[in-house]
Amino acid sequence: MKKVLIIDTSILCVYLGVPGKETCGSETNNWNKIQVDEKLKKEEKANTTFILPLAAIIETGNHIAQAPTKGYEIAKELANMIKLTAYHQTPWAAFTTQSVFWDAKNLKQLADEFPNFASQGFALGDATIKQIADRYSRLGNQVEILTGDESLKSYQPQEPPLIPRRRKSKN
Repeated sequence: MKKVLIIDTSILCVYLGVPGKETCGSETNNWNKIQVDEKLKKEEKANTTFILPLAAIIETGNHIAQAPTKGYEIAKELANMIKLTAYHQTPWAAFTTQSVFWDAKNLKQLADEFPNFASQGFALGDATIKQIADRYSRLGNQVEILTGDESLKSYQPQEPPLIPRRRKSKN
C-alpha cells in the first residue's frame, strides 16, 4: 500500500522556520524543526509521497508575509517547494492532482459541509485538507496528515484492515 503524507500549515511553518512559528502542537504531539526534518527524511526514504495542499501553501505564505524577519529568504524556500510540487519532483505529488477539489461538484460538497465544520471550530483550509485525505484514502493509499493540530489530526482516515487472503487448495 502506497503511503501519502499530507503536510499541514503548522508543520510547514516549523520546517521553513517561520519566525514565531518554530514549534507547533500540544504536549503530546509537539513538533520542532529537528523532529520535522527527521520525519520528512524518514518518509522520503520510505518512498512516501508528499502532498502540499493549496490551503497550506496560502496559509504558510500569509504567515511568511507577516513575519518580522527573514520573509524573503523563507518565501524563496516555499517558492522552491511549490515548484517541486508543480513539476512533480519526487517525493512531491503533482499539484494538478488537487484540481479535482476545485471543480463545481467538490466546491458544492465543501460548501454543504463547511457550516457544520465551522460550528465546531474547524477552519475552511482544514476542511479542504480533510477532503484531500479522504480522496487519497479512497484511492487505496495509507494516509497520514502531518500536523500539530489535534483537531485536524482526528480527521486522518483510518487504515483499512488487512484481510487475509485464502490459500487455494491444491485439489
